[in-house]
Amino acid sequence: MTKRASAKHKIDRRLGENLWGRPKSPLNKREYGPGQHGQRRRGKTSDFGTQLKAKQKLKGYYGNITERQFRLIYAEATRLRGDTSENLIGLLERRLDAVVYRAKFVATPFAARQFISHGHISVNGRRVNIPSYRCRAGDVIEVREKSKSLTFILEATQSNERDVPDYLEVDHGKLTARLSRIPQLSDVPYPVVMEPNLVVEFYSR
Repeated sequence: MTKRASAKHKIDRRLGENLWGRPKSPLNKREYGPGQHGQRRRGKTSDFGTQLKAKQKLKGYYGNITERQFRLIYAEATRLRGDTSENLIGLLERRLDAVVYRAKFVATPFAARQFISHGHISVNGRRVNIPSYRCRAGDVIEVREKSKSLTFILEATQSNERDVPDYLEVDHGKLTARLSRIPQLSDVPYPVVMEPNLVVEFYSR
């Protein structure tokens, strides 16, 4: 497991973007990178640097995905029919932790991973505690009965920070969500511009 969860705010400043669109991002106060050299003027980024940043940004957005896991997801995306960059987004958004986060059952992708690992989620009536579990169109994701009264769930569902995307049918009263279809890049409400085509270029070198 990576240590990204304990240093997640550094990602925003390193990439120079408020990756999750959160008001608590340190980038809202300091629009420069971390460390003693963070305020130095940056030179022109090479093509490789641009592609690397696109990869780090997309991978970082989904929380504690390791480089090995991300590369395996990319490799699977290349084997599927259609556009590889769209396939990559579809596979990432089908992860159970991504679905739980998109449904606004929790406030952050990191919280989604922990929430699932602790056994608070069921898929089609069966308890699932694997954050990387891949959902399929039509799957019903539900907060388990004993967990529905947790305070942070109620706070997340009532938050106005973000909206539920239209490829999810969510009932916050019953705390259930249904994945109605596999999303494409244009369907996903990223708070920053994601460029999966550059990720494909990075791994295709």
